[in-house]
Amino acid sequence: MYQAFAELYDELMNDVDYESWADHYARLLAIYNIRGGKICECACGTGSLTLPLYRRGFQMTGVDVSQEMLWQAAQKSRKQGIAIPFVRQDMRALNLHRPMDAVLATCDGVNYLLTEEDLLSFFRAASRAIRPGGALIFDISTPYKLRNVLCSGLLGEDRENITYLWQNTWHEKRKTVELDLVFFVRDADGRYRRIDERQHQRAWEQQELKEQLWHAGFRAVSVYGDFGINAANEKNQRWHIAAIRGEE
Repeated sequence: MYQAFAELYDELMNDVDYESWADHYARLLAIYNIRGGKICECACGTGSLTLPLYRRGFQMTGVDVSQEMLWQAAQKSRKQGIAIPFVRQDMRALNLHRPMDAVLATCDGVNYLLTEEDLLSFFRAASRAIRPGGALIFDISTPYKLRNVLCSGLLGEDRENITYLWQNTWHEKRKTVELDLVFFVRDADGRYRRIDERQHQRAWEQQELKEQLWHAGFRAVSVYGDFGINAANEKNQRWHIAAIRGEE
């Protein structure tokens, strides 16, 4: 996942307001008395959220399973004169050399964990990486969004140098949506390359997340709706979930 696609990712996501997203994460961290300190962002991708969080005073480490995405992140970081370690790791086996004040999993990272075993593995690894009293904060696309907004259907867009088709298929029994993407990218010589990408996301219910967080040793779990500080509801398209690592 996200291999040849990595070179296209930032252009395709150029309408996402990462600065506002970083502001929201900074507000959530402040609720848990984290106003700086060491933060690990899992599923950091090309660093589009890692970099603005760094500029807000956090000591960032970026982790992703895709070497290609991390290469893009490192290039962006260097161009901005920012030194951030970007590390290739599977978030389910997160292993850091120093305790973090918080671990983040942003931009649907947890949706890509398809089984309860994967989910619990990540939560346990995050718990080991966080100091006692630190926070795990992550966001997901909600069951409502995956079932009713992405659901099943065909999307497409024709840009100047990229044309893509995006087919979604919802599987009710598995509570997953399959995303099949085909990109046609125009190179400098005018010819087009085809890039195929297939992804799967799972719809996680609040209760499922809370149970696995509890098993991993987290307490005081809160679920916030969309990009506010209000309690979540079933019609939100995004939830931000925060939990505190229990004291040893």
